[in-house]
Amino acid sequence: MRSVTFHQPSKLVFGRGCLQDCAADIIEQAPRTVLLVTGRSSYELVRPLVAVLESAGIAIKIQSGVRNEPTVDQFHSFFAEAAMQMPEVVVGVGGGSALDVAKLIAALLDSDQQISEIFDVDRLHARRTRLVCMPTTAGTGSEVSPNAVLLDTADSLKKGVVSRHLVPDAAYVDPCLTTTVPPAVTAATGMDALTHCIEAYANRFAHPAVDLYALAGIKLIGRHLCRVVQNGDDLDAREGMALGSMYGGLCLGPVNTAAVHALSYPLGGEFHIAHGLANAILLPHVLEFNLPAMPERYAEVAKALGVVEDTHHSETARRGARRSKR
Repeated sequence: MRSVTFHQPSKLVFGRGCLQDCAADIIEQAPRTVLLVTGRSSYELVRPLVAVLESAGIAIKIQSGVRNEPTVDQFHSFFAEAAMQMPEVVVGVGGGSALDVAKLIAALLDSDQQISEIFDVDRLHARRTRLVCMPTTAGTGSEVSPNAVLLDTADSLKKGVVSRHLVPDAAYVDPCLTTTVPPAVTAATGMDALTHCIEAYANRFAHPAVDLYALAGIKLIGRHLCRVVQNGDDLDAREGMALGSMYGGLCLGPVNTAAVHALSYPLGGEFHIAHGLANAILLPHVLEFNLPAMPERYAEVAKALGVVEDTHHSETARRGARRSKR
């Protein structure tokens, strides 16, 4: 068995209402200034957090302009504003885009590196600014992962930064923050989370310690995704999706993704197809192509998705691939 390395938040809180825990923990750190990085819709969800922090005498600076698929040029603008404020804590709240921008801002504050120097794996030297993340979608798992992605419009290419220094100091996964996500976005982000888990399990670098997260995530998402798309107010289903997404994020560091993601990034960079939707389009085709390489593993994926098991691994796996189209 090969060795595997996990880099995870020092504090990881999961559960309904844990937004309150986040406020208490930030106050305990006694920062003078906190930068909140979010999108316009997500900011409305965390107004209570802002109010509590301000009542404790903490100055809150807000960067609420993050949209889907942030570009390198937009990041330069966000970072220039953050650098003038020099917060002691950066809090990312939102979907994967907002969290990725928050992670990169925190990493480059008080640093002599530029964003162009840290794309790729392990090029980021350090992070000195405290980083806290709270997802408002169940998809990227960015709140627990070492990854961040920006769109480089000059190259029409999505570029990633992968570094242990991007793993937040603390993450708070509150399923209640995901209830306002519309059905189409819920479906797309849910398929992204499912792809993380499937690709981590059916992977050349798969590891038993990561398989636990991957299979649990597949089961949760397979059980709850259709249900939550049909009824966004189903908090039990939202909770299952949030947990499955978090498990997928925990897979990203030690194992990471594979062909679906490799193919989806050009679709996003060139044609601006949303990341989760690109994964959803590609997933069944990649499963069918890869199936002969490890039918036993793909059969386990299929069973985790809830398909009826056949006497032959390959047929069970094919049923799983067909299930991923629905």
